[in-house]
Amino acid sequence: MTLPSARTTTMLLGAASVVVVLAGVKAASEIVWPVMLALALTVLLHPLRRRLERRVPVWLASTTLLVTAVALLLSLALSVGLAIARLAQLVPSYASEYDDLGANIEKTLDALGVGTEQVDAMAAKVDPQRIVDVATSLLSNVASLTSSLFLIVTLLVFFAFDAAKTDGLVRLARAHRPQLVEALESFASGTRSYFGVSAVFGLIVAVIDTAVLWVLGVPGAFIWGVLAFVTNFIPNIGFVIGIIPPALIALLEGGPSLMLWVIVLYAAVNVVIQSFIQPRFVGDAVGLSTSLTFLSLVFWTWILGPIGALLAVPSSLLARALLVEADVAQRWRLPLISGAPEGASRGDRSGPPPDDDAAPIQDGA
Repeated sequence: MTLPSARTTTMLLGAASVVVVLAGVKAASEIVWPVMLALALTVLLHPLRRRLERRVPVWLASTTLLVTAVALLLSLALSVGLAIARLAQLVPSYASEYDDLGANIEKTLDALGVGTEQVDAMAAKVDPQRIVDVATSLLSNVASLTSSLFLIVTLLVFFAFDAAKTDGLVRLARAHRPQLVEALESFASGTRSYFGVSAVFGLIVAVIDTAVLWVLGVPGAFIWGVLAFVTNFIPNIGFVIGIIPPALIALLEGGPSLMLWVIVLYAAVNVVIQSFIQPRFVGDAVGLSTSLTFLSLVFWTWILGPIGALLAVPSSLLARALLVEADVAQRWRLPLISGAPEGASRGDRSGPPPDDDAAPIQDGA
């Protein structure tokens, strides 16, 4: 029997360790995602804190940071909740339109040779009450997130007041682990850049979408515009999530033609901006390729649940900082992660990687 090589053994042990760690993170997701969310909000607002500390006492700057973070969090939850509640309110008012639409679809399917039993089965499944039930279920899920609000606010309190000591702690840590400090600074900068770019493009998309829906006469145009802004923070598939409510209301309001107009105009705006323009800016800002950004979305949603879609990029940036940037010997992987040439990726400030003999010395600095 041939024994595996040392490299194979190392790879197997590493893979097993990754599986164990991921299983632990997934099992503790109800604790992990509030911590990650509180950390992301604290990092996002840290520049505001620094400006305030020059003008007001430290405790007031910390309190302002805390209040602002909680306000952002509640605004996000309120926006999603209002959109789902508006959808649940509008759908039942279109009962007669739904019956007419269903009759037209049945006639069309019958003309195409689809049997009556199949048509009736499809009609039974596509019921307005089902849509309301789904919307209500989603709203209850959003409301259930408030059960974690106490933990998030508690974490924000500690993070906000501990942030006053950040500069001093960073100076001490830099003397012993400069690579780790530099990697964490890259994570913080990348997180702020990601949310900043997403907010700018989200505002542009929201304004255009609201105007388009208003011109087309789709009810709830403003609410759907706000939803478009919020879903823009979800990479790659945020547009798909944001288009479902207005397209459904357009179908019930004006029939398939109005729904088609909404889909076409939404796609013209959102696909161009969110799928072609924004990913380039996000990739340049955070140092993640478009493919890795999408894989991050899938992976962290699986690990952390629905909130993982919002935290996908910051979570990946933290993992990259701890596993790649903090280790000088691993920094050669940064161009592969960013999809940019060597030395051009964000966070690759050290130039070409050192040779194997020098790496342990620098890593121990």
